[in-house]
Amino acid sequence: MTKQTKSKWIEKRRGSHVIRVPLVLFSAMIVALIGLTITLWSAERGEDPRLNVKNAGDFAALLPSIIGLTQSSLDGGNKIQLLENGDQCFPLLLRDIAAAKESVHVESYVWWKGDICNQLAHALAAKAKQGVEVRLLVDASGGHKMDEDLRTLMLDSGVKLVRFHRPTLANLGRLNNRDHRKESIIDGRIGYIGGFGLAEQWTGHAQDKDHWRDAGLRVEGPIVNRLQGAFCENWIEETGEIMAGEKYFPHLAAAGSTQAHLAYTSPTGGVSSVQVLYYLAIKGAKREIIIQNPYLLPDDDALQALAEAVKRGVDVKVMVPAPAATDSPIVQHASHHRYGALLQAGIRIFEYKKTLIHQKVIIVDGVWSCVGSTNFDRRALQLNDEVSMGVLDAGLASQLKGVFEDDLKFCQERRFDEWNHRGFWHRAEDGLAYLASSQM
Repeated sequence: MTKQTKSKWIEKRRGSHVIRVPLVLFSAMIVALIGLTITLWSAERGEDPRLNVKNAGDFAALLPSIIGLTQSSLDGGNKIQLLENGDQCFPLLLRDIAAAKESVHVESYVWWKGDICNQLAHALAAKAKQGVEVRLLVDASGGHKMDEDLRTLMLDSGVKLVRFHRPTLANLGRLNNRDHRKESIIDGRIGYIGGFGLAEQWTGHAQDKDHWRDAGLRVEGPIVNRLQGAFCENWIEETGEIMAGEKYFPHLAAAGSTQAHLAYTSPTGGVSSVQVLYYLAIKGAKREIIIQNPYLLPDDDALQALAEAVKRGVDVKVMVPAPAATDSPIVQHASHHRYGALLQAGIRIFEYKKTLIHQKVIIVDGVWSCVGSTNFDRRALQLNDEVSMGVLDAGLASQLKGVFEDDLKFCQERRFDEWNHRGFWHRAEDGLAYLASSQM
């Protein structure tokens, strides 16, 4: 047996017999056990209610309901720019931070390692030294790799750096609630939202497996007030500091002609705003649904909604990472447990092979699109703090569809017949991983 083969198997000796178990299956068993334990420990409610809506109508008729039920408003007068990959996002973000006059607010789940971390830390420190109010909110779990020298640099320069839900006794019951939002607001006038983490993996242009595929938006106009509100929600929770007044929420004149709305959520023990957003967007589609997401773990309601969309004649296409490109094989196996039902219902699934595809995008009927931090799984929809922006603009929807079609060049489409004949171990791994799907 080669060294590479050994690394993929766990060997257990029973008397004179050796039982060989795939390493990913062994890992799935551990994750499932931990996931079930956490689920029981952190449960705050009983059985989830089943979502249903009667006479949804087409998307245009449903949009006011989507906006109202997600506690938002449809704000016009925005200028929205699509950002593909880090090589488009980070230079603009650093430029806008350098030009800041009043405040810089950055919220991120991930702060790992890489040149972008060094550049951003120095940029924030420089603005703080100039007297600009700089607030950086990083999740305690996703930001545990932050370099201590950079942390010290920022704190010594006057950056207000806070970790979300630090591992303390006081936070014991909240450790499973993570801040997965990725947003930045400069002077209360310019906003960034998307899936970009702060790490080397998000730099470049998805040219190889070390540089991931992602998407985000740079926004100007009235919708930035909503984005600022989302940041303030978690900042207030952690610090008690309330940012109020014209300095943080300026009157924003029209910067363009695009209409947008924002859905952001924190766990409340009920159905989240982003969960309602995703569900109703699917229910309102009449022609086409396009989804790009790194993790595909729809609950029963979402799966049924997608299947019903196909029955209405909607063309439903989903793109996820290929097994060789994923950053989480356990989550991938949990996703695979749902593939059969999705494929049998007529949903087309494409696996992106080039690198990890990390954008969280939905496009409905070529007129509305959603971009943000929210994965298509129960952790994102019910346990994490998330933020996503809906945009009513055929131009942006066309751009995002063009991105999807370009990415298809690096995809393999899955078919139900071949999928239904995958091996025993694969099925076992899928089933065990799915037991902990609520925590993924």
